Amino acid sequence: MKYFLTLFITLFLLQFGSAQGIRGTIKTTQGEALPYAAILVKGTSTGAVTNAEGHYEVPLKPGKYTIVFQFLGFQAQEKSVEIGNDWQTIDVTMQEQAFRLQEVQAREGKEDPAYSIMRRAIAKAKYHELQVVSYTARAYTKTSFTVTDLPMQFMYRKQLKEAEKEGFKIGVPMLYESVSEVTFKQPNTYRHRLLATRNSLGDNVSVSDYFLTSFYRPEVNNAVSPLSPKAFAYYKFEYQGTFSERGIDVSKIKVTPRAYGEGVFRGTIFIIENSWAIHSLQLETRNPLGFNIKIRQVYSPVQTVWLPVNQRYDLEGRIMGAAGNAQLIINQTFSKLQVNPAFVEDVRIIDEKIEKPAVSLSNKEIKGQKLEDKIAKQKEYSAKDFKKLLKEYEKQEYQAKKERKETVDVSRNDSTIVDSLARKRSNAFWDSLRTVPLTSAEIKSYVKRDSLQIVRKIEVQKDSTKAAKDSTRKNRSSKTFKPGQLISGNTWNFSKRTALTWDSPLQKIYYNTVEGYTFDVGLRMRYFLRKPQNDSTRRRVVTKPTPDLTLGGAGRYEFGMKRLIGTGGLTYNYKSTHIDLTGGRWVNQFNANEPISPFLNSLTSLLFEKNYAKFYQRDFLRLGASARPFQNRVTINGSLEYAERTELANYRENLKPWIDWNQFAFTPNRPTNAELGPAAFPVNQAFTLNLAVSGKLGANRYRVRNGRRVPTRNNSPELTLNYRKGIPVNLGSVGTSDVDYDFLQAGLSHSFETGIRSRLSYNVTAGGFLNDNAVFFPDFKHFQGNEFFLQQGDPTSIFRMLPYYQYSTGKRFFEGHVLMEYRKFLITQLTLVRLTGLKENLFVHYLGTPSSRHYTEVGYALDGLIPGIFPFFRVEVISQWQDWQYQKLGFRIGTTLKFR
Repeated sequence: MKYFLTLFITLFLLQFGSAQGIRGTIKTTQGEALPYAAILVKGTSTGAVTNAEGHYEVPLKPGKYTIVFQFLGFQAQEKSVEIGNDWQTIDVTMQEQAFRLQEVQAREGKEDPAYSIMRRAIAKAKYHELQVVSYTARAYTKTSFTVTDLPMQFMYRKQLKEAEKEGFKIGVPMLYESVSEVTFKQPNTYRHRLLATRNSLGDNVSVSDYFLTSFYRPEVNNAVSPLSPKAFAYYKFEYQGTFSERGIDVSKIKVTPRAYGEGVFRGTIFIIENSWAIHSLQLETRNPLGFNIKIRQVYSPVQTVWLPVNQRYDLEGRIMGAAGNAQLIINQTFSKLQVNPAFVEDVRIIDEKIEKPAVSLSNKEIKGQKLEDKIAKQKEYSAKDFKKLLKEYEKQEYQAKKERKETVDVSRNDSTIVDSLARKRSNAFWDSLRTVPLTSAEIKSYVKRDSLQIVRKIEVQKDSTKAAKDSTRKNRSSKTFKPGQLISGNTWNFSKRTALTWDSPLQKIYYNTVEGYTFDVGLRMRYFLRKPQNDSTRRRVVTKPTPDLTLGGAGRYEFGMKRLIGTGGLTYNYKSTHIDLTGGRWVNQFNANEPISPFLNSLTSLLFEKNYAKFYQRDFLRLGASARPFQNRVTINGSLEYAERTELANYRENLKPWIDWNQFAFTPNRPTNAELGPAAFPVNQAFTLNLAVSGKLGANRYRVRNGRRVPTRNNSPELTLNYRKGIPVNLGSVGTSDVDYDFLQAGLSHSFETGIRSRLSYNVTAGGFLNDNAVFFPDFKHFQGNEFFLQQGDPTSIFRMLPYYQYSTGKRFFEGHVLMEYRKFLITQLTLVRLTGLKENLFVHYLGTPSSRHYTEVGYALDGLIPGIFPFFRVEVISQWQDWQYQKLGFRIGTTLKFR
């Protein structure tokens, strides 16, 4: 009964929620509904969009109006209307746009006129992007998501029935709507005030960033825009005619990618003659998960500036057997628009390949010139000169900001304020703001959600006393010890300043031939030196940085050696500064970077009788510190350690794996090394100083979100320096340091795009022992080798077939790694293969030491073998070379994951 009552009320309010305006249906001449057509009220910032059924509603105050109806590919219509105190029905039938071919249409052997149009549009793209200094807009967004299919439903039919009670059902749309006031200020400041939000599946607020997308920028969501300066390298263009509308001529340009797939668009873009601004567009692309994305945008003049007033995004695809589709509709009405005074003059752009400009500018004539002064004196430019002029303008603006001490390292500055009534708006309020009427399916989705909310509200009121008791009991139990927590692990929060954490012993159970089976446990007490404080000035609660001390330790029981070992320490943390004092006994791999993880070494040992990892015992006391000064651009690490290091053997002879292979056998724990032979070493004491510095050569960039600076990825080259000193000193009663060496190394790494989904990455490192008076095998320079069929971790800097310790050196070395990722190379020349997201890699790894004989690996990989599910897997084929002579061929299954 409640459901039908809610349905009746909802339908009543939807029908009579607004007092007056226009409503109707927009169809084609064949009687088909036109979904998402634009309705604009001329001379105002009011507008609307038809829904999927072609219906529209525009609330208006009494008065006379001119209404413009637009749809991509159809002739725009204008109708005059006088609004009284009631709704008026205006049904519109739209005719397809009639195009005419210009006299300069393409002839055999001649360049298609689309290229001349696009050269001028590209030259003026930055002009249009910078044309608006600021604006305020009312943005209505509607997202509708529908799950159309789920795999193996028989396995979870019960859960699906429960989900239907919460409003989810296969084939039924899940709806999210919002109305926001968006304020923009050049170059990158966006302020959102969320006035209303409604969700048929929950109450989460999700302000969309899609309406900030601009095709005047070189990239749109990581895809190359047809108006990008490098567009001709990725697209072919075809002129398909011109039509006249409201006193302007608009050219239709077909956009065809040279190789379709992720990172490029295909479709149609409409360019306004003479101004070379976007009139509308209809493009599609694919995202990295293989979903098809279709984009439609309709622009309209606002104070002579053409701005996107109607946007539609359609997404459809399948992942892990689940299929679905989504639609995002955005309708914007602009107000308080401020146009850059330097961009108000009418500028004529000449295509120098077609027509010789009256005046050509040299670099000297452009450098230092004010854009507004230059445009005031000269109205005609070649496309090439105008791009240079705009580049000089941006350079001057950047320098002016630095002189005014304004922030120049922020790529985006966003903030969101949610109105206190955003989730409580009535249906009448929504009817007055909604610019896309709901479809019948969407109405049912909301009715179901509203009825569920009523039921829950009653249940919450009924059970409020019980909930309060449960909450008190829960807070009390968070401090209470339970025996099962010894196995599962737990964190006990004794106060806002103190927490005790116990790590589950089940998380780290491993096996190796030195220790046998092992399991680790950990216990840590964290104490904040000041009471943590939340920043209440922001919409989201953000904990301000607070210094803290952590006292804790880790223990390991070695079943093979039948003993318990462990470490303990004290750590101080504040922001990016860390200081720690640790000590104890532990068993470590000779290569501290662990070229094979404990988990994988356990598998290779137990399943294949291959004990790749080699260990030694370390009794140590270490003081370490790290910091990230210069706005986290530089990382500094330092440590001072005294350690006694002991060689270890397999815990017994005749070890048995789970599977006994006749052709395999466990090897001793002593590595084989080209410089030492068997890498034996006596028990020794080492007092060592280790200093490491790394830093990006380019400046950091940030994105500000609600006042909080979030660093974006710094893609500049990274330089690393490392100095290690073995100090030969007598420490009195503590002992004597047996080491005496100086080690220095430097490295440079970088990764940068070479095209769409194409990348070049390199890593080079060189160094050696400046003094090698007393160097033991744990002090050697070790490399990231791999002898297992699974290659894991960073694909750039890890060798694929290098023995783990054979070429470790106590002298000098040079290693270089190059990885080239191609979107289109051999088999990815085929469009169907490329659309799966598959990439081809070529890589080269080189190691030069006194004994490595120019060790080299050259390989080929197919990356992204299981697109949309496990895109981080690949298959590799590697050729191994020494002294520039071919040695053997190997195969690897690769992954960028790191298994601990």
